[in-house]
Amino acid sequence: MGKVQAQAIMSLDGYVARQDNTIGHLFDWLENGTVGTPTPAGDLTFHLTPTSAEYWQRSVSSMGALVCGRTLFDVTDGWHGRHSLDVPVVVVTHRVPEEWVEAHPDAPFTFVTDGIEPAIARAKELAGDANVAVTGGTIARQCLELGLLDEVAVDLVPVVMGSGNRPFFGELASEVLLENPTVCIQADRVTHLVFPVPK
Repeated sequence: MGKVQAQAIMSLDGYVARQDNTIGHLFDWLENGTVGTPTPAGDLTFHLTPTSAEYWQRSVSSMGALVCGRTLFDVTDGWHGRHSLDVPVVVVTHRVPEEWVEAHPDAPFTFVTDGIEPAIARAKELAGDANVAVTGGTIARQCLELGLLDEVAVDLVPVVMGSGNRPFFGELASEVLLENPTVCIQADRVTHLVFPVPK
């Protein structure tokens, strides 16, 4: 069975976006290289350095499903019915967006209204032996607090965004000490890190 991995592109001070959901310099590393790297859905092509391209392709090829919250789903308009990584998406929400579902009848999206644990269970079913990616700080925090995460993957960008922005995990109920990173890859304008979560 695959792992459940929270994923974030993060500033040095722990932010993943500004309050208005703009990202500043956080995604610059996705366009600072010479290796054209298309997403599995073919809707985007990043231009990564060789180091980042190798890491990104390895990470994406191991992914079998994605879990996100309703805020991210709404901000992206559900990726117009097909996520760029071309995997099934499980959305944790209080209410199923019926109009969106009707407009995207073939979209591989599942809406779970009874909490994060059933959402992760459903994503594991969909992923099979592949990994489940968890994105969006609120969902990642809940998974971390409930002991549902196996790893935390951070693309750490050398920018300090300052106060008042959106932290990835937000306020945790208690401190969590992760294991030493099993992956630490320095690339241009980003360091790729993967931290196991102790069980």
